Amino acid sequence: MKPYRAEKVASEIREVVGGAIITRLSDPRISRFTSVTRVTVSADLAFADVYVSVMGTPVEERKTLAGLLHARGHLQGMVARRLRIRQCPEIRLHLDESIKRGAETIRIIDETMGRKPGSEGPAPADSGDDA
Repeated sequence: MKPYRAEKVASEIREVVGGAIITRLSDPRISRFTSVTRVTVSADLAFADVYVSVMGTPVEERKTLAGLLHARGHLQGMVARRLRIRQCPEIRLHLDESIKRGAETIRIIDETMGRKPGSEGPAPADSGDDA
């Protein structure tokens, strides 16, 4: 198999699932602030791990994942129609915590450096040039 084929399949799956979350799925459990962050496909194209990020509380994350898992069959069918390959990869959905971990890391660094959250650099020091 050509090495770029898995990447192409992953890209198509990301597009289909991301579009479905925005426009096709009407489950109230699925947060409006949900996005597909990445898709990895196994080398034999049997499985596709779809990672979603939900901006919200842990409760909203769990509810969104439950809604997406409930719609997994529908998503699988949409992906199968789009890919048109003999065997469509089985979609496995996962919460992606990397964005939240990154934001928390930045917050800790800012706190350690004595910066206020959201500031771009250290607070300007008083130059003392009043002479």
